Amino acid sequence: MLERIQGLPENVLGFEAKGEVTGADYESVLIPAVEKMLAQRKSIRFLYHLGNEFTGFNAKAMWDDAKVGLQHLAAWERVAVVTDVEWIRVAMKAFGFVLSGKLRVFGNNELMEARRWLET
Repeated sequence: MLERIQGLPENVLGFEAKGEVTGADYESVLIPAVEKMLAQRKSIRFLYHLGNEFTGFNAKAMWDDAKVGLQHLAAWERVAVVTDVEWIRVAMKAFGFVLSGKLRVFGNNELMEARRWLET
């Protein structure tokens, strides 16, 4: 499940993943929010929190994640991924060079630091 993170500046889009994230979550929650924001501005600052309640992605969600990232490659101004899930941390660091903007990976205990980084 994906839940929108409230209380962020208007140029920051944020989601928290809980339980298993599915392709339906991307199609009904994340992708429409990204499209709506890009209709209003050229770039996005993005916060993705995969906290202690996150259990994983299904295959469709992984595909949709890659697809939305690549479709809007130049739009990601700053991306903060907050997680203690090691394979996600490694993958983000390995593939972060693809993004035109900046990517940082934070631990779950650094959520507020990630928010501050996106807001500056």
